[in-house]
Amino acid sequence: MVSPSRSVSRLAVAVGLVASLTVTARPAYAQEGETLIRDTEIEAILHKDIDPILTVANIDPKTVQIVIIGAKDPNAFAAPRLVGITTGLILESKNPNEVQGVLAHETGHLAGGHSARSGEMQAAGMKPFLLTMGLGILAAIAGAPDAAAGLASSAGYFGTLGAIGYSREQESRADQAGATLLEKAGLSGKGLADFFDNFRYQEVFEEARRYQYFRDHPISSERIEALRDRVAKLPHYDEKDSADAMAEHAVMKAKLDGFINPQVAITKYSEKATDFPSRYARAIAYYQLKEPEKALKLIDAMLTDNPNNPYLYELKGQILFEFGRTAEAEAPQRKSVELNPDAPLLRINLGQTLVALDDRAKVAEGVGELKRALTREEDNAVAWRILAEAYDKLGQDGLARLATAEYNFNVGDLRQARLFALRARDKLGKNTPEWRRATDIVLVSQPTREDLRDLSREGSIAQQQTH
Repeated sequence: MVSPSRSVSRLAVAVGLVASLTVTARPAYAQEGETLIRDTEIEAILHKDIDPILTVANIDPKTVQIVIIGAKDPNAFAAPRLVGITTGLILESKNPNEVQGVLAHETGHLAGGHSARSGEMQAAGMKPFLLTMGLGILAAIAGAPDAAAGLASSAGYFGTLGAIGYSREQESRADQAGATLLEKAGLSGKGLADFFDNFRYQEVFEEARRYQYFRDHPISSERIEALRDRVAKLPHYDEKDSADAMAEHAVMKAKLDGFINPQVAITKYSEKATDFPSRYARAIAYYQLKEPEKALKLIDAMLTDNPNNPYLYELKGQILFEFGRTAEAEAPQRKSVELNPDAPLLRINLGQTLVALDDRAKVAEGVGELKRALTREEDNAVAWRILAEAYDKLGQDGLARLATAEYNFNVGDLRQARLFALRARDKLGKNTPEWRRATDIVLVSQPTREDLRDLSREGSIAQQQTH
């Protein structure tokens, strides 16, 4: 198992958060159909955009998780160790600098402590929001976006975006802070001003007709002009996005178009186009429209020109796996991991395929891949679920139950986490790291009085305090 001796105190933080989920109202922002998205390629591109800004803000980028929210409206937010951005904002942006500008603005709010001082924050349940990392940012960041959407809806996570209600003074200060951060990072502030200028028309809309972002962040022509005047005087105002950055931005938007708007993508990206983003969008759209042969033919042609692109191999493997061609999916998924060995999501894909092959040696190899992924994302619920299946196939009942307990804990189902952790303890060797880990989970998953009495009687509680 991975990190079986993980600190129980870290898990205890998560319990406080999970308890809050049951009492917080559903937010207005969390609309039906919204979910949280995990994608290695897009997350990497967004990190390239924001990491220079975080660095000059004295925030270690490695400690920050990027959350991609599948929503049409443009929106973004920043909280300790967490930056969120909607697919709508990415698709509305014209270049990387606009994304950088918005995220610099949000980082400016964070640096200014605006959220922490807002009275609305408490009313909206922002306090538990700031504890999300204790639970691995719920199941979405744990790799279970569907479970996460339900949890987030009940917890008010998305609702906090619309409940903070920044004042005009706070907006102005965040503009200035964002401009300063961009300049320190050697980036232009033009994208920041341009983004808000693109939505100047929102100023004249009634409150109910505005995008949520512009309800939270009051916009005015005076503010836009003041911001433009400020950034235009800075030395890096004329700094341009690099060709590579522009290319990656186009790839990111094309990928989202293909997955989210496949019918539109087929029309938007010409069949005659030979550029990478157009072919990428069409390949993904064909896959989403359940035309795997068209998708695979296009991907193979793209691989001829781009033989070292791990995400093309990832996509090919994903299509083959989802359309029942599991054995064929193994080779491209292996190649994706070979080309990007540090990406846990790629290893999880490979592990899932190996486990599904039902060959004992392959299943055992799949366990290894999943455990390696979990060393980087120990709260990835999907990996734990697949690992439980793998251990079950190998007849390792105790480890299967422990992995199931980990899965349930990471999607916030403490009742099931406790039950499976207790079952795991019955199957695992006493005082082994795995047995202690199962005890950890019991202790932080709303144990009954009987649980605590039994654990105390056997000395497990005292033992846990020494580890």
